[in-house]
Amino acid sequence: MSEIVRVAVDAMGGDDAPAAVVLGAVNAVNNHPEINVTLVGVMDAIEAELAKYKVPAGRIDIKAASEVIDMAEPPVVAIRKKKDSSIVVGLNLIKTREADAFVSAGSTGAILVGGQLIAGRIPGIKRAPLAPLIPTLNGVSLLIDCGANVDARSEHLVQFARMGSIYMQNIMNKKRPRVAIVNIGAEEEKGNALVKETYPLLKECKDILFIGSIEARDIPKGKADVIVCEAFVGNVILKLYEGTGQMFLSSLKKGLTSSLLSKLGAALVLPSLKKTLKDFDTKKYGGAPLLGLNGLVVKAHGSSGPAEIENAIVQCISFKQQDISTKISQMLQV
Repeated sequence: MSEIVRVAVDAMGGDDAPAAVVLGAVNAVNNHPEINVTLVGVMDAIEAELAKYKVPAGRIDIKAASEVIDMAEPPVVAIRKKKDSSIVVGLNLIKTREADAFVSAGSTGAILVGGQLIAGRIPGIKRAPLAPLIPTLNGVSLLIDCGANVDARSEHLVQFARMGSIYMQNIMNKKRPRVAIVNIGAEEEKGNALVKETYPLLKECKDILFIGSIEARDIPKGKADVIVCEAFVGNVILKLYEGTGQMFLSSLKKGLTSSLLSKLGAALVLPSLKKTLKDFDTKKYGGAPLLGLNGLVVKAHGSSGPAEIENAIVQCISFKQQDISTKISQMLQV
């Protein structure tokens, strides 16, 4: 039997919490026998939602937390003042080793701050990057960093590249992940001061396959497996990805329903189209891991539904089985 993976889940985080979160957790334990879940949050609200479903005995428990951190609250202040919030209590379960992972669709800022202050960084890790998987024509790529470190230095980006390579190799089974740095051109001499300083350092890394610069237009083509950038650039890329996808789907729907003839054509292509579009749905990956911490912290999208919450919980299985935190720690000794 596989080792049990203990996942603490912020039941109060997200636009549709606790309903969507609880259902996602129920589906996760029902579909994956190697997962146990601790739902963290307001006891009465969680119990009311759990009462709606059949839950396997001993697979879901509740850790009470009386406070909730709102999206608009200053992250550092909220983490320090709301000691009994679902985010702080959940992260403390990581710190005390009562959970292997923590999943939340709540305040991004609070999760980033709390992850580093409470769970703590692996010794030697200078910054913990947020690293979502993004769909491409060649499968998926890891975008690192997409929102945690807007003032990153070259030494941070080098660590991001190395951690990202480890993640893609062990979680996504990429034997030799191609690593590239986001730039405004392919030439080595191009870029801002940060990129110019980081590029030669990445070339010197013996434990990654650095292929040079990647322009934004080549990211969706899947020309790199690990896409390295500081958080400001990464967040712009991620949001543009999301917006372009929504625009494309809206335009496609409008075109396919504009006339009787187009509706007939849509009926013919719809099965194949749905299958193709599933490959480009970022929600199926569940959330973005915050790499470089003592334990796994996963940030799910605020609008996550039950399926996204389930996927965010399920991705914790591979992270623990492959012992990613230990591999990252060992990386620093090379």
